[in-house]
Amino acid sequence: MIIESLLISFGAETKNYKAGDLIFREEEFPLYYYQIEKGKIKLNNYTEDGKEFIQNIFSDGHSFGESLLFVDRPYPMNAVAMEDSSILRIPRQNFLDLIRDNPEISLNIYQCLAERMYYTYIMFYNLSFQNPVSKLKLMMDYMKSYYEDKAPLFLSDPSYPPAACIPYRPLCRNSDTYHQTDGERENSEN
Repeated sequence: MIIESLLISFGAETKNYKAGDLIFREEEFPLYYYQIEKGKIKLNNYTEDGKEFIQNIFSDGHSFGESLLFVDRPYPMNAVAMEDSSILRIPRQNFLDLIRDNPEISLNIYQCLAERMYYTYIMFYNLSFQNPVSKLKLMMDYMKSYYEDKAPLFLSDPSYPPAACIPYRPLCRNSDTYHQTDGERENSEN
C-alpha cells in the first residue's frame, strides 16, 4: 500500500464506484494505478458460455492491476466493484514518476508483485494434482504460510477442522450485464 498523501501529491484522485460498476474491462489498456481506500473489488473473466471466473478479490488498502502499468499490454481481465467502493487512482505516467522518485516504494511494489507471482506458481502447480486431497493440502499449506504456527498440516488429523469450516466463495456465475469502464468514460469525454 502506498501512503495516500504521497499518491495525492502525485495527482491521485478518489473515485467512487457502486456495487457492480466496472473499473476497467478486459482488452482495455491500463490508464491508472488503483488503490482501494474502502470497498471490495474482484478481477474476473467470462467463459465462452457466460460463466464468470473470479481471479482474485481485493479489499481496503490493496492495489490491483498495477503490474500491467509496466508493459504495453491490455488488461487480460475485468475489475468490478463488489460493493460500494472508494478507490484512489493515479494516471499511469504519474505513478511511474512516483516510483522512480521513491525507490522504497519500488521495492514494496516488487515485493507485492513477487507475492502474487508466487501465488500464481502455487496455483499452477496445484492444477497438476489429480487427487483433491493433495490439492486442498497444498492450498491450505500456502494459506497457512502467512501465520505464525508453522507446524505441518495433516488432513487426517482429527483435531483439524472439517472441510465444512472452510469458507466457500463461488467462482462461477452467469452474467450478461454491460457497464461503462474508466477507459470508456475517458474516451467519451474526449
